[in-house]
Amino acid sequence: MSVRVRAGLCLGLASLCIVAVGACARSVRLDDWDFKGKSSARASPRVVALGQPIPKGGGVYKLGQPYQIDGQWHVPREDPYYDRTGVASFYGLDFHGRRTANGEIYDMGALTAAHPTLPLPCYAYVTNLDNGRTILVRINDRGPYVNNRIIDLSQAAARELGYQTRGLAHVRVRYAGPAPLNGDDIYERRFLASQPWHRLALSWPARNR
Repeated sequence: MSVRVRAGLCLGLASLCIVAVGACARSVRLDDWDFKGKSSARASPRVVALGQPIPKGGGVYKLGQPYQIDGQWHVPREDPYYDRTGVASFYGLDFHGRRTANGEIYDMGALTAAHPTLPLPCYAYVTNLDNGRTILVRINDRGPYVNNRIIDLSQAAARELGYQTRGLAHVRVRYAGPAPLNGDDIYERRFLASQPWHRLALSWPARNR
């Protein structure tokens, strides 16, 4: 199988009504986010208790209708040529075990991400332009909606890209294709294992992780 593959708890603003985002039913205040895996935002009920294993997959294919947040329109669409740079943030424990925008359950230990417009679920390559690291992530959620941030990575993905302690990174995001509904993460893990910087990091775990 060709692996031109590329991989959110839907993040909206508590003061706004999010129109036509389908299955995503929660609102959050992104300006409360501290970019280190915690927030004071309100989210959907946790469906898997902390400490329990998170099931893979379980969601649906979803694109969604155009929607407006804080005066800005977002138009979900198939975009096989998507290739943009911007700022990445990440989310973690406060959203762990809660539903993502396509009905999956967010796992902060998985290589996943939230994106405002790309189809769910899909794959994307994300490169940290500050250190050259690239990973493959599964996009299964919507967000972020703050300033020039173009993607919100899971805590594990941010750790692998080396910016967990800083909270934000300048990144390049490239669409890599649709992802299976079963949530199989073999491609993400295989791509990660193939990266020389990852093998080096494993031999020296404390290095920028």
